[in-house]
Order: sequence, then C-alpha cells, then structure tokens
Amino acid sequence: MLKIALRSLRRRWMTQVGTFVAVALGVALMTVMGLGLAASAALPAGAEVVGLNSMLGTAGGVSSFVAAFVVASTFSYAVAARRRELGLLRLAGSTPGQLRRLVMTEAAAVGLAGSAAGIALGTAGAPLMARWTVAEGLAPAGYAIGDQSWPLHTAFWTGLLVALSGAYAASRRAGRVGPLEALREAVTDERPMTPGRWVAGGGLLLGAVAFVGWRLGSDPGSLLKRKTYTVQPMLLISACGLLAPVLVRPVVRLLMWLPARLTSYAGRLVRANAAAGIRRTAAVAAPVLVMVALTGSLLGAAATLKGAKAVEARARTGADYVLTGGRLPESAELAGVPAASTLSVADTRLTVLEEGFVKVPTEAFAVDPAALAEVSRLPVVAGSVADLDDGGIIVTEEWWQHRVGDSVPLWRADGTAARLRIVAVMRTGTGDNGAYVTPRNAPGAKVSRIEVRAPASAAGAVREAAARYGATARTTQEWVAATHPRTNRITVLGYVLVLGIALAYTAIALANTLLMATSDRAGDLRLLRLAGATRGQVLAVTAAESLLAVTVGALLGTAVTAVNLAGVRAALAVLGVDPPVAVPWLAMGAVAGVCAVLSALCTLLPTARALRRRTGRRRARSGEVPAVVSELATA
Repeated sequence: MLKIALRSLRRRWMTQVGTFVAVALGVALMTVMGLGLAASAALPAGAEVVGLNSMLGTAGGVSSFVAAFVVASTFSYAVAARRRELGLLRLAGSTPGQLRRLVMTEAAAVGLAGSAAGIALGTAGAPLMARWTVAEGLAPAGYAIGDQSWPLHTAFWTGLLVALSGAYAASRRAGRVGPLEALREAVTDERPMTPGRWVAGGGLLLGAVAFVGWRLGSDPGSLLKRKTYTVQPMLLISACGLLAPVLVRPVVRLLMWLPARLTSYAGRLVRANAAAGIRRTAAVAAPVLVMVALTGSLLGAAATLKGAKAVEARARTGADYVLTGGRLPESAELAGVPAASTLSVADTRLTVLEEGFVKVPTEAFAVDPAALAEVSRLPVVAGSVADLDDGGIIVTEEWWQHRVGDSVPLWRADGTAARLRIVAVMRTGTGDNGAYVTPRNAPGAKVSRIEVRAPASAAGAVREAAARYGATARTTQEWVAATHPRTNRITVLGYVLVLGIALAYTAIALANTLLMATSDRAGDLRLLRLAGATRGQVLAVTAAESLLAVTVGALLGTAVTAVNLAGVRAALAVLGVDPPVAVPWLAMGAVAGVCAVLSALCTLLPTARALRRRTGRRRARSGEVPAVVSELATA
C-alpha cells in the first residue's frame, strides 16, 4: 500500500502541491503567532505588554482558525475529487480498509512535509514580525523572539492533525460505498452530505444562535467584547463550511435563474456543472466565505461600536458647546457668556478592589455635583446624581459592586485609599464609561473639557471665552465627531495584522483550490472540445463557473456578517444604545473583487494549458483511468 500511495502522489502532483502549500503556510502562520506570544509572555508586566498580548492573541486565534479551516477543507476536497479513482480501486478488489490506509498514508506524507516546511518558514518569519511590532511602537525595545519550543510543537502537530482529520472524514465516506455506486457518484455529487456533517454543522449553527440568545438575556455587554465578536464569526463560518453542500445548490440555482434564460446554452451549462460538482463549488466558495465573513464581521462590529460610543457620548450630555485644549480654568465659570450653565470635567484614575482581592484600574471623572446634575443627562437606573458628594461615587452596572448605598474600597490616583458610598448607578451601555467623583477624590487632576449649556445666540461669546484660554470651542456634535471614541492605535494595527495575514493566506488557499479543481477537470474540458465547443467557449464557461463559486462564497460570507452584526445590534438595543449598523460594504466588495480576479486567473491559465494538449489522446493517458489501478492489480 505504501508503494501505491507513493505512485499516487507522483501521479496527482498538482493536487498534492496544493495541499502541501495549504499545510505549510497554515503551520507557518501558527508558528509566527505562537513564537510572538511566547516572547511577549517573557516581558515584564506593563500596559504596553498587555496591548501586545491582546493584539497577538487576537491575531493568533483568527490565524489558527483560518489555517485549520482551510487545511481541513483542502484535504477534504482533495480526497472527494478522487472518487473516480477510489471507485476503480474498489472495482479492482481493494477493500475499504485499504482505501482508508492509502488516503491516510498520502495525507500523513503531505502533512508531515508541509508541517516541517511551515515550521521552517514560521521560524524565519517570527523575527520579522517582532521587529515590525517594535518599529511601530507596539512592543518595547527589548521584545525579541526567544528559543521557546512549545509553539513549534503546537503548530507542527496541529497542522498534521488537521490534515489527517480532513482526509479521514472523506476517506471513510469513500470506503463505505460500493464500486459501482462510487463510479456513478464520480460524475455527479448526489449525496454530498453525511450524517456527521449534518450533526456537526447543525450543532455549530444552533450553538452559535443559542449562545447569542443566552448572552442577550444574561449579559448583553459580553457580546460587545472583542473576543466575543471575534470568535462568534468562527462558529458561523464553520457551520456554513460544513453545511455548504446544502447551502450552495439553492444559491447556485437562484444566481443562475436569469442567465440560464438569457443565454442559449452557456447559462444552463454553468448551472449544471456547478450543481453537479457541488463539492468542487463548495471547496472554491469556502475561502471566499472566510475572507468576506471575517472582513465584514470584524470591521463591521468595530465600526458599529464606534458609532454606538458616539451616540452614547452625545446622549450623556445636555451641553450645547464643549471647550477643550488650552489652559482651561479650574472653575467652570465663563465670564461674558449670558445664561450659561457650565460643567468642568477632569480626567482621573481609580483603582477598585473587586471580590475582596482583585485590584482593577478604571477611568473616572471629577465634577462638581450641582453642575453635573444641571448639565449632564447620565443614564441613571438607580439613585440620584444630585446625591453626589465628597464621600460618594457614581458607578455603572458593570462594576462588581453596583448597589446604591454600598461602600466601595478604592485607591485614588495619588495612591491614597478611600471608601466611597455608591449614590447612583448608571446603565452599562457600551461599557468602560467610567465613574464620577468630586474633585476632592481626584487629587492632581486637570480639567480636560468644559461643557457649556447656552442658547444659540451665545455662540460668539462662548468662542470668545474659549479664545481667552487658548482653547477650542466646538458644538457638542462636532466634539463627539472629533473625540469619540478615542482611537486605540494598538487595536487598529491589530486588526490590520489579523485581517492582513488571514486574508493573504486565504487568498493563496483559494488559488490553490482553483488550480487543483481545474487540473482535475482536464478530461472534461477536452470532452467539451470534442463535442464542438470552441476554445474560447470552454474558457468562458470555466471562468463563469469559478466566478459563480466566488459569488456563492461572497453571499454566504455576507449572510454570516449579517447574523453577527445583528447580534451586536441586539446587544446594544438591550443596553439602551441605538446606533446604526455599520456594514463595511467597500472592504467586503474589495475582498470579493480580489477573489474574483484570482479565480479568473487561476482558472483560465490551467484551462488554457490543458486545452493546448492534443484532444484525441487515449483516456488512460489523460488521467481518466488512474495508473494506481493497474498498480493495485499487479500488487
């Protein structure tokens, strides 16, 4: 069996190169992120290290998921595409166990070689990533890749395990069918779904929906956390990937309904080929699904939360103007502004003792209680803003202690300890909205802004008052647009890193899958030429099929994005924030466009190469009767 496996590897070298590249790049991706996390864990604790760990953790999680998804999908398709060959082996007398051993031997050989190559690539690429993070100011100057070995072992064995898992599921199904049934299914995929796919795909889909429903009822704020809206798309992407054979066919029929009626033959032929080769169509659509869904879900969730922060900031103040910058006075009184109410806000930090032993730093604002009650519109759900005094504090519902009258142990910004009584509790909203104390509990805090409530006729006086202090006067709407939310540079670069690496790898995987799929159809393409189709017509049909598969993947990715953003929007509604949903159509369209260009190139080039061969070759020489059958017969 080993000899047959080696012969098969040489015979189907194009397919094996595709699976090898998928494994090698996937393992390299996991190696780079693993080595980066291991190196950051060795750094001394600090805010910069926390941000670095957050960025690498998010990038590592998404990259590992994408690598595992693509590798498993590639191996599953590579085995499913060999059903004609496996059926002929069964017809020649091979047992199901021999087929499984054949496929697993090939997968192990490719997986071992790909994982080893990936470790070498990742080891070389990790220092480049470390130098980039230091150059961008995301990591301290001493950050460098160490000699830790556990990331190498983790990436190597994960790559091999995923490769074997993807091949094993397909090989078991191939080994369970009879020879004649396998030969019939080699033409059309009549039963692409197995009970295992139904259970796994349906379970993931129901689990994702149930998780969102549970969190909406228990802790809606958790759905707004970066870890949650990063992981949530992975569940839905995995579910769509497993259920793709069911989802793809109706989408293909819907998309091709009009072209099939407007063309004489091309539309019907493209629809028939895509529907008959459902595994091939699903394999091409899978990388597009990942790229569009991740782009839409991550960027859309971040943009929606950005809009929610702005809406929330505007709703929390009744001011008409906001003064920032310059040398703002400690007193909020603005001379020369008629009928004005003012509120000075000074930023400070508190450290709160939660659960009796955990110190949690939090943002806070020092304000005058009377001015706060007059100018602000805080979303208070218990207590009263007017009760704030030097012994009190206003907190949000996300605090561990958030009952009016409770005493909260904390440390002020200068390190002095205090116990403050909760006088009011605000709705959580989008989270991390800070607490309110009096200036006595914020030693050393400087006024960062002055909120002014004044009639429109006082606009000139407000600007003149701001000019006296070298400050900038904006309307509240202008201030919200300019300052909320405060952009976290680490978060922005983290998303660039996450999506950049994941999309580049997935694009390569898409090209691999298309090259594999097109090379496996060389016999079909020559039959089209023998049936009278011109070279241009064959190229047009194959290109249309690949573009159709890309469109299917983009639509499924858009559906995943819609479900994820609907969950974020529902959580915001429960928390009392009503922002518009921001869908990154431009980014998603750009990703889909790149996939379309790749699909056209990676389909047309191998198709043109195949058509240059002599169309009258014997079927055995064209690969339709695999050489491994004769090898088995003589074994």
